[in-house]
Amino acid sequence: MKVVCAGGGPAGLYLAILLKLQDPSHDITVHERNPEGSTYGWGVTYWGGLLDRLQARDPESAAAIEEHSVCWSDGVAHVRELTTRHQGDEGFGIGRHRLLDLLATRARALGVRLEYESELTEPPTDADLVVAADGVHSLLRGRHAAHFGTDLAAGRNRYIWLGTTKVFDAFTFAFVETPHGWIWAYGYGYSAEHSTCVVECAPETFTGLGLDRADEGEQLALLEKLFAGVLDGHRLIGRPSAGGTAPWTTFRTLTNRTWHRGNLVLLGDAAHTTHYSIGAGTTLAVEDAMCLADALRDHTALPDALAAYERRRRSDLLSVQSAARYSAQWYENLPRYIHLPPHRMFALLGQRHSPLLPYVPPQLYYGLDKAVGRLEVLRRLKRWAGPKAARALHARSTSAK
Repeated sequence: MKVVCAGGGPAGLYLAILLKLQDPSHDITVHERNPEGSTYGWGVTYWGGLLDRLQARDPESAAAIEEHSVCWSDGVAHVRELTTRHQGDEGFGIGRHRLLDLLATRARALGVRLEYESELTEPPTDADLVVAADGVHSLLRGRHAAHFGTDLAAGRNRYIWLGTTKVFDAFTFAFVETPHGWIWAYGYGYSAEHSTCVVECAPETFTGLGLDRADEGEQLALLEKLFAGVLDGHRLIGRPSAGGTAPWTTFRTLTNRTWHRGNLVLLGDAAHTTHYSIGAGTTLAVEDAMCLADALRDHTALPDALAAYERRRRSDLLSVQSAARYSAQWYENLPRYIHLPPHRMFALLGQRHSPLLPYVPPQLYYGLDKAVGRLEVLRRLKRWAGPKAARALHARSTSAK
């Protein structure tokens, strides 16, 4: 099978790896519009479940990714001068550049052709399968926008991706109050030298602080001052645009009515996006690749394979997309939660995916959640203690005889 993929991100590269592992005779070419090694982005996050799935699919690339990742298990929230820390699930961070380099190296070793500074604007006529993994602004998808039924919905808040030499030892949230409203940052390490720092605020805070009028240097200086308490003297690292102003934007939620047309199929951000605050973008892109590879293996007819891929991934994504939607709304309604005691605010931050939370007073929701948690503990204790108590009672009655 001749496969042509537009987009050299995690989705396209990992699909190429999986297809070559399934059948080395596949003729696979990945086209990437940017020069090799020029990727923008600091670190990406993923969780242990993805690592297990990578290990099951291709132990060699999984081992390389794990080796170059950092991990954390705590979450820390700084609100004004107060700090609270919670232990959570183990998470991982890896530099986006490093991840792409590892996947590209593995793909090349398996015989995949990688063409950089090469952009596809039309599906090649001689390919059996054409994969559009070229992101939110996919050119291949855009050529057939009416068929795919693409919809882009912009969020309210403004945000920017930055790097920093401050290496966070936990997934860190920092909320800072200004005369123009709240501004906050998410920080997580992705190497021994650097962390990602995403800064977000409401549009009125963005303009009130003058971030809409400042150049990159002025923006970074202001943000370093605002977040000095968590940066510990470290600098923020930006990526200026052509006009010299750092690229703040609003998040765009992308959906498509269908994900395939003929032999053209959408993958990763070209098919769907989920809000960055749930840290799942890279994971979902790689899982798309896994699902598509499985469908191509299990169905001999291409239309059946593409339909099966779309059907399964749409189903898998329902809960994730719901969580992302409510997570974005939580931050867009931050004043509703920010004045709670920090440990309560952080607890509701962890519950931000709940569809019930927006409709229940925060203090009441917190109390209900704690009560449910205590009931669950009692249920577990009962399940554990019940058989043990029964055995003890039986032992006592036997000895009495």
